[in-house]
Amino acid sequence: MARPISVFILSDNRLLRESLGRILSKRGDLKIVSSQGFSENTCEEVARSAADVILLDSPDFVCSGVSGARTQKESRGLRMLLVAMEEDEQVFLRAIRAGAMGFIPKDASSLDVVAAVRSVARGEAVCPPRFCKFLFDCISSPLKTPLECDANVNFLLTRREQQLVPMIGQGLTNKEIAQQLNLSEQTIKNHVHRILQKIGVDSRMGIRVALHQLSN
Repeated sequence: MARPISVFILSDNRLLRESLGRILSKRGDLKIVSSQGFSENTCEEVARSAADVILLDSPDFVCSGVSGARTQKESRGLRMLLVAMEEDEQVFLRAIRAGAMGFIPKDASSLDVVAAVRSVARGEAVCPPRFCKFLFDCISSPLKTPLECDANVNFLLTRREQQLVPMIGQGLTNKEIAQQLNLSEQTIKNHVHRILQKIGVDSRMGIRVALHQLSN
């Protein structure tokens, strides 16, 4: 009989932890090795655990050191799966860049979660179909910096808006961009809104694709 897939549940939401624990513990091929909130010792505990998959509900956990714990255990194949997430393209991109292998939206069913855990344990990537398209677009339309854009793009966007484009492409949130530029988060939000209007797209991914097309 094959060894059960061991799962480490990491969330500050107790209700979510308990719900995930009940869902997964009913499956004979899955085993919960730990279920806890985030603490200063979490990364060490993850690294010491025998977990195959770690379930998280925050991309901040992924980017705050848990990915480092994962790196320490790469030979054992520890894989990260984000669950109960808002369908936000930039949050998704940040999580993937930090090493997550799966991204499950908050409206997923218990069967979806179980299937995702099994898939990620096998080394397969899991995400909603529209995010799969998003990744394809990221690969096929690499971001060009403002200096690489032609006169058409320069005419469309102000200098500040051109400055924001590569930061958006890096997956930074409005708050992170605001901190780097020493501006308010609302100011950045307004700039992004104007960029969307000028280029005629309805998402941040659309900014990347449209600018790539204009610069070719």
